[in-house]
Amino acid sequence: MRVLVLPLALVLVVLLALLIAASSRPGRREPPRWESATELRDGVTIVLVRQVVGGREVGRQIVAEIPADVPDWETRYHEAMAAARSRAAAFRSEAD
Repeated sequence: MRVLVLPLALVLVVLLALLIAASSRPGRREPPRWESATELRDGVTIVLVRQVVGGREVGRQIVAEIPADVPDWETRYHEAMAAARSRAAAFRSEAD
């Protein structure tokens, strides 16, 4: 029985190494995804859609810029976020 332990351990190590190598191949990157986002810059809320690959932004489109002191900020923000979500969904469907 002890004779089989070393060969089985070696087989498991080789299989594990093959699995790790297969999952980290450069050709198996995740596809780009589009998501809505907001940023605050100099008292202006920027609503945008951004394209992300592997956690890194590779593209963006600004949907709206809303100054913080406008009286209808909340209404404009909700409308801009709805437009950003709609645009992101359209980009995702075009990519399929």
